[in-house]
Amino acid sequence: MHPDQASTPAPAHRGFDLSDRWLVSLLLAAIALLIAFFSVQSYLPAPWRTPGSLPLYVLGWVGGGLLLVSMAFVTVKRTGRGRAASAPRAWFIAHVVSAVPGMALGAVHSAGFLSNPPALLFLALIALTALGVWARLRGAGDLSAIFATRHANFRPADPSIRTRLEELIARKSALLQQIAPGEEEAAFSPTLAHWARHPWRSLTYARLTRQEAGLIGLRRAMNPAQAHWRRLHIALGALFVAGLAAHVFTVTFMAEYAAQGREITWPHVNLW
Repeated sequence: MHPDQASTPAPAHRGFDLSDRWLVSLLLAAIALLIAFFSVQSYLPAPWRTPGSLPLYVLGWVGGGLLLVSMAFVTVKRTGRGRAASAPRAWFIAHVVSAVPGMALGAVHSAGFLSNPPALLFLALIALTALGVWARLRGAGDLSAIFATRHANFRPADPSIRTRLEELIARKSALLQQIAPGEEEAAFSPTLAHWARHPWRSLTYARLTRQEAGLIGLRRAMNPAQAHWRRLHIALGALFVAGLAAHVFTVTFMAEYAAQGREITWPHVNLW
């Protein structure tokens, strides 16, 4: 072995990465699957055309499970459990790869009856998917362009703003030692555990972070879509999880109400 080869470290193996092309291919495959299913649905056996039938019931559970795996990404991120170097990327890939087929199975589970109240869940899924795809394909690139082309961000800061920033960072650093000693101020964000143990300090830290972003002018450099898409994405996700829980509860424990006079063909418990 050549001495130079022995001293050169081997490149780290990154494993699978979710490229934009892979994401678009996955989305197009899901759309093609839905088009194919609903094109031949009228020729399929009755259970595949009947909401609540056993095959569609099972697909609904599988699709719901995949979507909950996708939602687990938020929990892992907010609880700080995915701290390994590869964990955030792995959970993000699981977030996307689970969401797209989960959405497709949810559409098949509906049997095309989109006039019923549970169809609102599918509308929320469409909005969630569209927003997530936009953020990955367009939003991330636009955000990178902001930091790459805003020359004003690299000019000498106003002395008064610089002083206020130094004071804010000093307050954040002191507060951080009470919330999570040993963490770095520049990379820290309160997790659910921090909010549970130190609610007031976490709230104060979040408020100081917003003030810091305001002084830097981060929000002003973004258009409204870039500034607010993440909040809308989280709100739609929370709405979907709440709606999914309500749907599962209704069809399981209020089957007669959910059937609306039709035959109940799915497993249920007669409480009402």
